[in-house]
Amino acid sequence: MEPVIFYIIFFLIGFNFGVVAMYLITSSKTSDLKDEIVDLRVMRSLLKDELIKKQTKRTPRKFRGKKIGRFRE
Repeated sequence: MEPVIFYIIFFLIGFNFGVVAMYLITSSKTSDLKDEIVDLRVMRSLLKDELIKKQTKRTPRKFRGKKIGRFRE
């Protein structure tokens, strides 16, 4: 009966260490993905602002009268 108790204890300890290891691995991957999502959202907003700026029309220049006789030969 004594070896069975040792097997159960080692199994539970190993299971707990496995769960903790999996949590550490997936938490780092999850944080990397969340950081990338934030970066992509910032890039999207910057590109959207740039497109909006290009779509607005510029104000026309003031009319400049012709200069007559300045460059005659």
